[in-house]
Amino acid sequence: MQYKKSDFYYDLPEELIAQTPAEPRDSSRLLVYDRATDRVEHRIFRDITQYLKAGDVLVVNNTKVLPARIYARTEHGGHVEVLLLKRLDRDRWEVLVKPGKKCRVGTRLVVCDRLSLTVEGITDSGERIVRFDCNGVFEEVLEEVGSMPLPPYIKQKPADKNRYQTVYAKTDGSAAAPTAGLHFTPELLERIRDMGVEVVEVLLHVGLGTFRPVKEEMITDHKMHSEYFCVTEQAAAALNRAKAEGRRIIAVGTTSVRTLESAAGDDGVVRAGSGNTQIFIYPPYKFKCVDALITNFHLPESTLIMLVAALTGREKILQLYREAVDKRYRFFSFGDAMMIV
Repeated sequence: MQYKKSDFYYDLPEELIAQTPAEPRDSSRLLVYDRATDRVEHRIFRDITQYLKAGDVLVVNNTKVLPARIYARTEHGGHVEVLLLKRLDRDRWEVLVKPGKKCRVGTRLVVCDRLSLTVEGITDSGERIVRFDCNGVFEEVLEEVGSMPLPPYIKQKPADKNRYQTVYAKTDGSAAAPTAGLHFTPELLERIRDMGVEVVEVLLHVGLGTFRPVKEEMITDHKMHSEYFCVTEQAAAALNRAKAEGRRIIAVGTTSVRTLESAAGDDGVVRAGSGNTQIFIYPPYKFKCVDALITNFHLPESTLIMLVAALTGREKILQLYREAVDKRYRFFSFGDAMMIV
């Protein structure tokens, strides 16, 4: 069946868009949907241990969000907002700039006395390719001058910027957090490991394409954004061993799903390696690796709700979202969670 963008629309009252994260992290709500029994349960996130068992593999994305929003000035005193999107090599980045008219090719922007950048090119979609000149370690300077690139629907910054990081974040490179992982605490992860659940880390650097709307009415016409991913030899071996033994692979977040389904062949075997993926998952889709999913509640008509619908079916995911709205769940990045088993 050919789906339209409008097939993934649902009504969401604005007051259900979470503006602040739950405290503590694992006190958010959890909607659990069992596909085998068609049963729905409403729990608290820390209850997730009741839906895991020894031998399960929990796959998490260990990317770390960069303080990717920086403010610069032109040589003529104009102010420009720069949002880092994707690292191209050691000094070159793809970025969004605002206002674009101040950032023609050759323009030099100064962030501070230790950091400046020069516009080297413009992509077809209007992003800038820039080269940074940094006096010092780039990541350290960025930590000083940058701010977290919160999604546009979050109107207030959290007091602690680490609340927009998972507790297992390690590798700098994302412009947005893999938000399904925000519900885990170190203590909850320890309990999960003590149960005999294996926690495997993969990497996908989340780009702002995550928040870009699908513009084409036929979803097959949508061009998916590209994101860097990496699966280590150790992770691939653990995943393939679990698959061979009939154990469940449970992805934490849509980014983990995209990583696993990009790295797996049609035979279900996960290949170690790295690269860029533009995988677009929507129904009907035959999953090669993922058996279950922990995820947040996503924007109407987004590629993320389409991905989750590939696991449940379109009609079922919309039914579950309507139930979540009726029960006043909190939506989007700082919102509540769903587990599909």
